[in-house]
Amino acid sequence: MSAPYDLAGLHVEETGDHGPLLLCLHGIGSSSASFAPQFATLGAHLRLLAWDAPGYGASADPHQPLDLDAYADTAAALIRARGGCAHVLGVSWGGVIALRLAARHPALVASLIIADSSAGSGADPARADAMRARAAELAAAGPRAFAERRGPRLVSDTAPAALVRRVVDTMARSVRLPGYRYAADSMAAADLRGELPGITAPTLVLCGDRDRVTGPDASQILAGALHRSAYVIVKDAGHLANQEQPEAFDAWLLAHLRIAAHPDADR
Repeated sequence: MSAPYDLAGLHVEETGDHGPLLLCLHGIGSSSASFAPQFATLGAHLRLLAWDAPGYGASADPHQPLDLDAYADTAAALIRARGGCAHVLGVSWGGVIALRLAARHPALVASLIIADSSAGSGADPARADAMRARAAELAAAGPRAFAERRGPRLVSDTAPAALVRRVVDTMARSVRLPGYRYAADSMAAADLRGELPGITAPTLVLCGDRDRVTGPDASQILAGALHRSAYVIVKDAGHLANQEQPEAFDAWLLAHLRIAAHPDADR
């Protein structure tokens, strides 16, 4: 098990000065920039934090490999530094981190929003092998060509060209070695199926109906295994539902937070 990452090297974007705290954890090919739609509108309701994961974007490179526990423990340290409890939004790989965070540090997680995610690539040996191979692909191609190849699959085939370009540009600016290798290895080793039933945080699971990466089936597995969950399909969205359909995504997120704040109220 690797040690948590030093928060002094972590780049965090913040907005909003009142309301519940929401920590946003991005996917494996992205950065805090992927939550720009939420930062543009939700700051009036929430205090938002979004990290560049260790070794991504403006965050410093880790001094040693990080495993999934280390990412979760780093997120836990960030929550403690900002007040001691947070709602956590995780997209794709960020969702896997968020689930492990809730399993390891339940007192720090008020609720979860898990978007277009899975129980981890370790649940499928072929997916795990493909995930581990990504670091070599990045090393051979470089960040820009790597992003041009992978980025367009993260949105639906009807996504606007401007969104496709923004996703590709964000990936190209965010990923590098060794951080991406550590992230891919953590995802390849992850199989959370056994710990999902023990997670007590109320959870909203969302998935784009045109997600071609993890897909609705993986999200259904999460929702079915979690103790307290709701499952929502986001229409006309691919793997990055929070960016492709932000208005619908944010409406469900805010509704979930209202219910989480008043769990016994009539619905």
